[in-house]
Amino acid sequence: MKLSHAQEAMAAAIEDQWLAAAVQTGDADRTAAEEGVRTAYRLAGLPAPERIYWFGSPRAGAAAVALLSSAPSGVSGASAEAPLGVAEAAAPGLPAASAGVPAQSVGAADAEAEVPGWFAEVRAELSRQGWTPGETAGASLRRRVRTEPWAAARKAAVEALGSDGWAQLSAAAGRRSWALVMDLIAGRLRLRLGEDLAADFPGDEGRAVRMPVLDAIYGQHDGTWLSTFEAADRLIPEAGLMTGLTGLAEVARHTGWWWANERVAVLTERPVTLTRDNVGRLHRGEGAALEFPDGYGLWAWRGMPIPESLAADLPTLTARRIRREENAEIRRVMLEHFGYDRYMREVGAHKMGSDETGTLWRVNLDGDEPLVMVEVVNSTPEPDGTSRVYWLRVPPRTRTAREGVAWTFGLTADEYHPLVQT
Repeated sequence: MKLSHAQEAMAAAIEDQWLAAAVQTGDADRTAAEEGVRTAYRLAGLPAPERIYWFGSPRAGAAAVALLSSAPSGVSGASAEAPLGVAEAAAPGLPAASAGVPAQSVGAADAEAEVPGWFAEVRAELSRQGWTPGETAGASLRRRVRTEPWAAARKAAVEALGSDGWAQLSAAAGRRSWALVMDLIAGRLRLRLGEDLAADFPGDEGRAVRMPVLDAIYGQHDGTWLSTFEAADRLIPEAGLMTGLTGLAEVARHTGWWWANERVAVLTERPVTLTRDNVGRLHRGEGAALEFPDGYGLWAWRGMPIPESLAADLPTLTARRIRREENAEIRRVMLEHFGYDRYMREVGAHKMGSDETGTLWRVNLDGDEPLVMVEVVNSTPEPDGTSRVYWLRVPPRTRTAREGVAWTFGLTADEYHPLVQT
């Protein structure tokens, strides 16, 4: 099957709707999401979860699953091996926790280990929602609830559309959102979540808390692939390609990451803040670029993760503070936020020369390549008669302003001969 332009446009419109859901912030629709969970279980041939718990972030959700986990029961779809330490983490011997307690012992068998305050608060929140120590979630059902329905729908779609038709539809209905959401948001969140949990719970004894990240179902971020199946369903409704995915789709429209287990499901809220730059990368200089209701978040500058402490420093940066920074990558973030031109002026950059194209400046940076920039003046005056000045960063090897300006056009200095400047 070869898609027409109209069909490709229809697929792109569906992708736009799912992309909007994938980046939506604000409160989840808990009623609709829970109904979607029950539908997903039913379509997978499973009984509905006995209880559904809610948490404020994927970090809290993963921790809740760890607290609720126990040895696998042998039901189809269970993990091959229970994470180490799960029995201790879920045991009644885990001390009661409350908000504001900085750290606590994990259990008698591991008296030296401590848990951070946020983890203690997750346990307290479980209790507030009716959990009692000893109640367990059972094995993960991710494969039964998400992987197998996806595989069955894809097989049916390829049979109906043909390999080329499916590839064309996937490109029309999912390529943009996959790059914008899975690569730049969900993937970064998964990586950061793993790093943060590893920092809080290092070694084998902390594996119980880290393992649930692998069993997460991505909720709103699953729209990056659900869009293609919805488009296929519109093209060939008689195939019923969305039939087995309706529960997953309902959850994805209304909430964030979640976990499906034998006896319980754990759902999490969508973020309250999501800020990105003009190409979709997580980006913010005055706080977390991705932040959840319970305070967990990711700090990033143009997609690069940055420490929370750096984000706090950005609004009050000085040239002296930037020069003292030893980490070259963090220094580059500081320079972008501070402004290269401002930095060059305040540190007294070395003037390497001027010509008809502009002025070349250079500053040496400890532990990094030199900062070399061309100062150019726009030849077209502004409405008020002034001429705007621009600063162009060029390679450190640049020796003349003309060479630097030519490089920004992909040319050599000898090739750069503009007939008209605008």
